[in-house]
This record gives sequence, structure tokens and C-alpha cells, in this order.
Amino acid sequence: MTAPNEPLETVSLDLSGPRHDEVLVRLAATGICASDAHTHSGRIPSPAPCVLGHEGAGVVERVGASITHVASGDHVALSWMPSCGTCRHCVSGRPVLCTAAAPAMFAGTLLDGTVRLHRGSQPVSHYSFLSTFATHAVVPASSAIRIDRQIPLGIASLVGCGILTGYGAVVNKARVAPGSSVVVFGAGGVGLSAIMAARVSGAGQILVVDPVAAKLDEARLFGATDGLVPSDDLVEQIRDLTGGGADVAVDAAGGEGILGQAFSATVPGGTIVCVGIPDVRARPSLPGAELVRDEKVITGSLYGSSRPSVDIPSILRQYAAGALPLDRMITRSYRLDQIGDAFVDMRAGRLKRGVVVFDEHLAGVAPAGDDVRLAA
Repeated sequence: MTAPNEPLETVSLDLSGPRHDEVLVRLAATGICASDAHTHSGRIPSPAPCVLGHEGAGVVERVGASITHVASGDHVALSWMPSCGTCRHCVSGRPVLCTAAAPAMFAGTLLDGTVRLHRGSQPVSHYSFLSTFATHAVVPASSAIRIDRQIPLGIASLVGCGILTGYGAVVNKARVAPGSSVVVFGAGGVGLSAIMAARVSGAGQILVVDPVAAKLDEARLFGATDGLVPSDDLVEQIRDLTGGGADVAVDAAGGEGILGQAFSATVPGGTIVCVGIPDVRARPSLPGAELVRDEKVITGSLYGSSRPSVDIPSILRQYAAGALPLDRMITRSYRLDQIGDAFVDMRAGRLKRGVVVFDEHLAGVAPAGDDVRLAA
């Protein structure tokens, strides 16, 4: 990306080798996330020129001198949020809040404040430490997470962002209990991942709210029990279906007014988890008296409140065991030079998730086609 709203270019860049605490990965596949499109449109500011992409999986080609947790030839899924391991959040078990990572991410560098990408003499910024819209990437050590070699890397590429975000909001933050009721606002990739997580957590009712009827039908395939479209009486419908209010609400969309609806639709003592990021100017309000009297918990969840090195392998093990139908998430695959088409499809709402395929055999996904089926 040379600048926001300019056509994306497919070019050859120079990539420096990994430093002592970094890993060189050959990408087999990369997911296409709405954040990439929002950055291209300028909605999410990011240094440019840069290489977009932050959902990836591939094979380790080289490791830095201090790396011991992965080796050349290992299959890895990539996490866009590395951790330093020493700040107050990392040592307390909340690595997604790492104080060292965020400044470097927003600056478009790796953790040491420098870049490995160049176009001639011009530095090229990284995107969320990964820049996976490329055949190769140099990433921080903690971003490379070793996974089972039997997992298709096309599936593994998706887990590093959208799937982990929705799954972790339910499992790590809401801690959904068996038999409880859950309402998910938004049936995109993150919302569907939250639905899957609610199902494997044993939720008795899983409601999903989305304005697109086809998405509601799709959500039922992932475990939703009821589908609702936004309406003036939405809160009353949720209360009726759940016997007074849902135990947990997940806002996977971040749209205007959703937090208020989620608050009203949960039972006293319920939990509302905010995942979708609202507009930076949004200032939602809540009824103060009810906030105290009903003891509802309102919390944010960044990146699924996860420990990526633990949660990503766990999710993939559940996929391998047949508990999480992650393969249903992939709507279409693309070649790298079709990224522009992928963004058009995503903005038109035609994708649950799109995948760019670099290595058909390792990805387990055909390189380009409307009807995606995992390879045997």
C-alpha cells in the first residue's frame, strides 16, 4: 500500500534476514481481514508505504540466534500481537496488553523500532508486525507459534486474528458456563467465531443479531439457536426468548447503539463483552442507576483477551477433533494479485473469510475459486 485509497501494488521488495530474536517464515496462506481494508481506506491510520496483512501461517525458514521454541521446517501460525515477556501485563498473564508492542505496531516497525522491508533505498513499514500479504515475513519470536503439521495452513492462517478474537471473547473474557444464554451482535467472522465458542462452551441458547437474513441462516450452521434482525422491539424479543435476558452479550460489530441494546438485553448480573471497535468519536451512555443496581459487567476484549501461544494451538486441536468447524469460515480463495478483488468482495459482504494462497499443498485450499473445499 503506497497510500490510503491508492491501488494496491504487487511488487518485489528486499527483506532483511531475522535478527537474534526474530523468525523468517515462508507464508503458505494469509487471511484477509476487515482491518486490512479499513487501513487501505484510511479509516485505520497506518504508516505508508507498507505491506498489509496480519493473518498468516507458513513454514519457518530461518531463526535468530536466541530462538529455541521453533526451528527451521516447523509449521507456525502467526500472532499479530507479540509480547515482550517482561512488562507488568506480560508477567501478569495478559500479553495482549504488552506495553512494548503497541508503540512499535502503530509506528509500523518490529519490536526494536526498525524495519526489515525496503524498496531500493526506501524503508517500507510493517503492518501489525507481520505483513502477510507477501511470500515471506520476518516476525518477532513470540509471533511465531508452532502448530501440528497436519493442520492445513489455510485454516491456521485465520486463527491468528478473527477466530481467536471471537473465540477468546467468549471463552477467556465472558467465561460462558454450560446451560447459559448468549446473544451475539454481528454475524461476521468474529461473530461466527464467538458463536462456535459459545457452542463448545455448552451454552443452552445462542442468539445472533444481524441485519442480513442470509448471515442468520449461516450462523445456525455454526451453532446459533435463534436469529434476529435489528428492530425497535429487539430487546424485548431477546428477553422473551431467554426468559428475562441473556446471561452474556457479545458486541462483535461495534456499531452505534449496540452497547445500549446489549446492556438492556442482559439479565441482572450479566456480562457484556465489547469486541467490535466503535468509531473513535463514539461516546456511548448507559443508565447509571441500573449499572449499579443490576451489577452488570461491561468489559472490552482485545484479541480475545488471549494468550496466543496457548490459545491458537488449543483452537486448532479442537478443529482437528471436529469440535470447531473452522473450514466453513472460508468463502473464497485468491492469488496475491487478486487482493483488490478480495477487498471488493469483503466490502460487499460476500465473504465470511477470504484466503490468499501461496502454497496450495500446505494451505489445503485451492489457489483461487469461488467454491472453496479443503484438500484431502
